[in-house]
Amino acid sequence: MLRKQIYRGFVYSAGFGFFVVCSLILRHLPEFMLYEIAKALAVVGYVLGLRFRKTALQNLNAAFGREKTQKQISRIAFDCVLSIFKSAVEVVSVIGKPPDYIRRKYSFVHKEHLDAALAKGKGVILVSAHFGNFPLMIVRLSCEGYKAAAIMRPLKDERFERFLAAERDRFRVHTIKSLPRRECVIATISSLRDNEAVFLPLDQNFGTGGVFVDFFNRKAATATGPVILAQRTGAAIIPCFIIRQKDNSHRIVFEPEMPLVRGRSNEQDIQLNVQRLTSVIESYVRRYPAEWSWIHRRWKARPRA
Repeated sequence: MLRKQIYRGFVYSAGFGFFVVCSLILRHLPEFMLYEIAKALAVVGYVLGLRFRKTALQNLNAAFGREKTQKQISRIAFDCVLSIFKSAVEVVSVIGKPPDYIRRKYSFVHKEHLDAALAKGKGVILVSAHFGNFPLMIVRLSCEGYKAAAIMRPLKDERFERFLAAERDRFRVHTIKSLPRRECVIATISSLRDNEAVFLPLDQNFGTGGVFVDFFNRKAATATGPVILAQRTGAAIIPCFIIRQKDNSHRIVFEPEMPLVRGRSNEQDIQLNVQRLTSVIESYVRRYPAEWSWIHRRWKARPRA
């Protein structure tokens, strides 16, 4: 047990040190070099990351196997890895940068939908996905003067967690820890009542704790949090996505507010609304497949027979 703790401490220390050195280097490099580094890392990661590549190809075949060729599917899998590394170098490179740097590269589309929802004074639930450079989407909102909050899973490495928390504080992003869950729910409700815009991704496998809805014609276990929070607080639900452009700038798109629909019971209400939100996410993944994280086992949990 002691040996395991020592080894873990060594790995965390080495990883944190490597991150700090990389951030010092990357933040001073010209932008074109950042993306060349990302391309090189993507090639290495795609070749050596056998488990992640296998998962991505399995997911893509399940989603597009009847629509795309194997060559197209393999290309999307690589572009997905490339998008992840591009986002990673972008996140590291903004450490220590002023807000104007973020404003220059990240623009808004249909921001009026967000403004109209916030004008109601009950907060906004920004439903999105692990899509594009979503961490910097919240930073960009804060740089524009919005009260923005994001639910984050605490990292095991406390130094790393403190470092990133300090950066989020610098950009005035309100961090809500996802665990413990009860405290997370209480903090989220408080943020919505303070008329904040709270980012909630809805595209991860949720085990048996959520509901099963259709995602690419397969049942996927999905969290119910956004719908239940909207029911309890009256907060508006707005789907939003960040889309990378050819020049590596980004557009943050806000969909119109999605009113909750009513079924014959509360359980059906939740099922119907989670399905509607998941269908919006699927529509964006279909349009921009390389922007979504195919390396996640989205369909891992299966419904009971």
